[in-house]
Amino acid sequence: MTLDTDVVVPDGLWETPREPLLVTPEPGLDEIPREEASSSDPAPSATLALPPPLDPPPLKAFAVMLDWYLSPQHAALVIAKERELFEDQGLDVELLSPADPTLPLKLLAAGEVELALTREPILHLQAHAGEPLVRVGTLVETPLNAVIVTRSTASVDEPASLAGLRYGFSTREGESVVAERLVPQSIRQTDDFVEPVNVHFDAAAAVVDGRVDVIADGYYATLPDQLAPEGIDSRVIHYEEIDIPRHDGLVVVANATTLAHTVQSIARFMTAVEQASHWMIDNPEAAWALVTERHPILDNEVNQAGWEALLRRMSLSPAAVNTRRYQAFEAYLLSRGIIETVLPVSRLAIDPHALQE
Repeated sequence: MTLDTDVVVPDGLWETPREPLLVTPEPGLDEIPREEASSSDPAPSATLALPPPLDPPPLKAFAVMLDWYLSPQHAALVIAKERELFEDQGLDVELLSPADPTLPLKLLAAGEVELALTREPILHLQAHAGEPLVRVGTLVETPLNAVIVTRSTASVDEPASLAGLRYGFSTREGESVVAERLVPQSIRQTDDFVEPVNVHFDAAAAVVDGRVDVIADGYYATLPDQLAPEGIDSRVIHYEEIDIPRHDGLVVVANATTLAHTVQSIARFMTAVEQASHWMIDNPEAAWALVTERHPILDNEVNQAGWEALLRRMSLSPAAVNTRRYQAFEAYLLSRGIIETVLPVSRLAIDPHALQE
């Protein structure tokens, strides 16, 4: 059986090998075969290059108002900034110190800054006054303030000895919560009662000048050391000793009315703070060196002596909310007649990461 057709292969389907061209060599040289260049080879027409790298997105400006002048209690913020942890989260954080300690929460409520620092008791009082403030982070887990007494005869076991002293305070916390607890209404109604006075954040001078015997909300890590060179002995009475519930010592607060628009940035901010806090705990000496190198004004014997004690109080999960604490403090304020109703914890404190889920 045969196939009575012709098979035709179109030109160009494949190429048959061509015989190499032989070039007559110069005398004395061997013959060298050389292939003829194919006319179908494309000629280069352009040079290929990688596209230029994309510029990183611009950092988001983020203003944070400290509660007062810079101190070691702000170390987590300083380290997060100096180690560029905020930048890694896309934030250009500016740490601002207020000219007046009463300004931070006012500026926050007015929308002038993204975050501000305060103490938990002040947050409770401000929230009950109708201020749109909510806690979004904790820097220090225990109170940094206490009752600083300069009369050696005063005793927690003898309330009358504390009630009869002259009180000074720097914050609304000291006036409305602490002094109210130590000076009962019966003492306030006596003729010789002296109203607690505002020492305007200069507690040491008020004690040295003899204007007050007790600071209701003194920073106990440094105030006794400031008074000692003046020959003034002092004693620290922690708030728990006078039945004031344990609470967060330094918190980060946001404006509740704008939280929906800022929560993602706040969550990234708190992530950087958490990274900084863990690095501080793991590298206490390097952390102290970094803080004092960037801010030499903090490098003194008082701050250095209290550094390790302060580290033990730093929050390692700064965004997490201790719900029980906020409930307990609300209950305490209600029992003392300082507030009339109890606010839900969600009105006072939130975890910014939880709002993103």
